[in-house]
Amino acid sequence: MKLSFPSPEFDDAVAAVCHGSASEVEMRALNGLLKSDADARDEYLMRIELHARLASDPDLFAQAANTAANGLTPVMILGDWHSTITPGPSLTATRRWAAQVVALAACLVLMAIGVWSLWLRPPSTSNGATSTAVAMLTRVVDAHWSQNSAPVRVGSALAPGWLHLESGLAQVVFYSGARVVIEGPTELQIISPTEAVCPIGRLLAEVPQPARGFRLKTDQLNVMDLGTAFGVEATNGRTEVHVFKGKVEVLSGITAKQALSEGQAAVAQEQAPLRLMAANPLAFNSLFEFQERSLASEAFRYEQWQVANARLNQDPSLVVHLEFQNLNTSEWMLRNAAESNRSVQDATIVGCQRAEGRWREKQALEFQSVNDRVRLDVPGEFDALTLSAWVCVKGLDRQFNSLFMCDGFAPGTIHWLIRNDGVLGLTVFGQGSGNLQIVASPPVLSLSKLGMWLNVAVVVNARAREVVHYVNGSPVARQALKLGPPLRLGAAELGNWNARSGPNPAPALIRNLSGALDEFELFSRALSDAEVRELHAKGKPDL
Repeated sequence: MKLSFPSPEFDDAVAAVCHGSASEVEMRALNGLLKSDADARDEYLMRIELHARLASDPDLFAQAANTAANGLTPVMILGDWHSTITPGPSLTATRRWAAQVVALAACLVLMAIGVWSLWLRPPSTSNGATSTAVAMLTRVVDAHWSQNSAPVRVGSALAPGWLHLESGLAQVVFYSGARVVIEGPTELQIISPTEAVCPIGRLLAEVPQPARGFRLKTDQLNVMDLGTAFGVEATNGRTEVHVFKGKVEVLSGITAKQALSEGQAAVAQEQAPLRLMAANPLAFNSLFEFQERSLASEAFRYEQWQVANARLNQDPSLVVHLEFQNLNTSEWMLRNAAESNRSVQDATIVGCQRAEGRWREKQALEFQSVNDRVRLDVPGEFDALTLSAWVCVKGLDRQFNSLFMCDGFAPGTIHWLIRNDGVLGLTVFGQGSGNLQIVASPPVLSLSKLGMWLNVAVVVNARAREVVHYVNGSPVARQALKLGPPLRLGAAELGNWNARSGPNPAPALIRNLSGALDEFELFSRALSDAEVRELHAKGKPDL
């Protein structure tokens, strides 16, 4: 393989080096070119420096905003809109000679020691993602939590600590595989993947074989499961244990270890000996009915969402409303349900897997590969826009993860995404080369929120010069916008980005989303805080 400069092959090889995917053949060809071509060395050094700065700088968006504020012009390279390095003066002859020497020395060193020994080195785990969670909240029915408890939502990862359920039902799945349904009022302390404490309340535990040995403690009893289903009712000074399947071992303060088999129950009360009796399934009917009640509750919320959408679709400012309904494997068009504004045609599905949405009856599209995307075209000019999406992020394994991005960098276009540190970022492009502004929220998508359905929204008010980011109906960042109207969208994508649509056709960093979408709304006006809050309330999975 032989490279020349400038050429698309050179661009591909440098991009591969930046992304860590260059082959040995590409490396040899690139090294040969860099030894013989001074211009290629200069370009290579500039691109590597840019990539290193972009990959390592945690304050990328803040720097971009400061750059714009100071009147400096960002560089656009490789079609990469996020580049924020400020260009300096042209290289002097002395600096150019020094750069050539450094580049040549670097190439010779790489060839001597073998670049593969560097790239194939096992990654350090010292900075790996960590979590203290040992369980998760999977389903609820009419659940009302104590005001003293931290907010708990379906899908939440649960670290060791207390759950205070005042009323309703909730299911907690421990990482060991044990499932516990609690009925309020109940206090449950999560200790580990295999242990919990319930001083007061009612619960039903199902423990499959892999979770055998799961322990539950009350003030009077220690219960160790031996692969079974059992119910517990704990009140002040009294605990009942009912075994409905399999076997458990119970231990009280004054009684030796006692085995209970299917159909048996025991009562521990103050200092009295353990009293045996027959298990009473009827006393735990509400817990046994949790599955059915949960499904009924989901169906009711789904119907409420449909009714609310029927009203919303009549809003004349609603330009795009993708409900992700009636999807099947052969369907490749996504209906725009906005009834009063038909300026936008239906969207087009490219790739994507059909998946379950916020409710079992609700469908969604899952984005897994670099091919998956939804294409749409939004004509016209706008003074303000509001974008809202229900998204379930499965991972942030790349630096930028697309939500909604216009194809190119034309004046008035926008790019909306999630950064790999959980920041919501919005880029607005203005008139003239390099004239853009990047506004960003604080980190809002933590590791504990991965796998949960979240409502994210952004209001871009070009006339009032303001951008507001929202998560689950609450504003998380309110910032000044320096670029005025008009806003223009045109061809755009959900969940991905057409990286070759910019002025430079060279490869660019991947922008595809790892996760699922099951609703998207675009308004031609700036919604108020109350209206964004209402959007979230309309679509949240549980009441």
